[in-house]
Amino acid sequence: MFVAAAVYTSAAARVQIECQADGTCTTTSGYTPTQLARSEGANLAAAFFELWMIMVSAYLLICMGACHSRYPVRLFSITKPLSQLPVPATATTFTPLDAVAHDLHPDFFSTRLALRVAGERGLPAVAVQHHHAHAAAVLAEHGVQEPVIALTLDGVGLGLDGTAWGGELLWVHGARCERVGHLAPLMLPGGDIAAREPWRMAAALLHASGQADQIVPRFAPVVGETAARTVQTMLARGLNCPQTTAAGRWFDAVAGLLGLAVRQGIEAQAAIALEQAATRHLQAHGSMLAQRTEPALAPVDAAGCIDVRPLCLPWAQWSSPSPAQVEAAAAQFHLALADALVARATRVARERGVRCVVLGGGCFFNRILAERCVAGLQAQGLRVHAAQALSCGDAGLALGQAWVAAQQLAQAQQSMDSEETAACA
Repeated sequence: MFVAAAVYTSAAARVQIECQADGTCTTTSGYTPTQLARSEGANLAAAFFELWMIMVSAYLLICMGACHSRYPVRLFSITKPLSQLPVPATATTFTPLDAVAHDLHPDFFSTRLALRVAGERGLPAVAVQHHHAHAAAVLAEHGVQEPVIALTLDGVGLGLDGTAWGGELLWVHGARCERVGHLAPLMLPGGDIAAREPWRMAAALLHASGQADQIVPRFAPVVGETAARTVQTMLARGLNCPQTTAAGRWFDAVAGLLGLAVRQGIEAQAAIALEQAATRHLQAHGSMLAQRTEPALAPVDAAGCIDVRPLCLPWAQWSSPSPAQVEAAAAQFHLALADALVARATRVARERGVRCVVLGGGCFFNRILAERCVAGLQAQGLRVHAAQALSCGDAGLALGQAWVAAQQLAQAQQSMDSEETAACA
């Protein structure tokens, strides 16, 4: 039996895996929303206590409701304080943890907390790549054990190569994860501030498309000439412009380019505006499924890099587009991006003999993107799973982290058992 716990920002999870001699495994999991204390020093003890309470709470909920068949997963949310929950007799047999999982990013508060908890308890701390965890959360929810192709699209997550990921196609099998495709990278002029100011991402898209001379005339009227020229210079010199493959930043770039957003007051404001514009077009022009896209506008190279710059290039030449033109472009971006993702996922699935695809990450809150991807994948004969009981965004991430850690522990033990058996033969 292996038990792993994880905590990530707004949630914590506990996963228990029991592996039998015949190689079959039974999985149960508990999940609870939480609010981590973010202050240091005097409040750190409270944070430790809170994490411990979360782990106990998840276990109590497992005891109250989880059934055990071959690959069952039961997810529960705590809506009451622990003191108000009925405590079953089995709660006295609380199983100690075997590991604590956390995000790969070393600077997250949840990562530092997990490392401190693991150190205090003498447990291994297991770092799980952000998008692997997104995929694993869906696998855990649906009890999927076979290899899958995962489309994981969000705003940011530290990649295995040390760069910012967020538009990823992954091959996932338990604790194993391999990148098999991604969106073309864009620069982040100014770093994190670019995620709050879509016009910067639009400027990065112009730069990447060979249209840098359009940055100042297009954006100086709305952000000021100094700001526009500064960003143009930063992009030209690569100053404080880390790269990202994040789908969320591509949505920002297109929204900024089409004049739908300059700055964001709330998270995903630009992406929501882009989706709303696309929805208006699709509602006025028939079924989304009837719309066709041109693959050449979002080509995929041999390495699996999806480049939507050819699609966006004509929009850089627009000066005063009509609302109808903007809405049509927004719809075209959604559909072309989804179709390119489906094409790449289908190709890799066939090459590797995979029959299942999972969708994870906050970009799949976007209904057009999600429905287009699901329809396209199913049309290719692939099974598709997405988050249902939990959020597709970061609120469900802790479950995926704990699931990957528990799988890693189980696989390591099975490998050791196999080596011992071979040595005794």
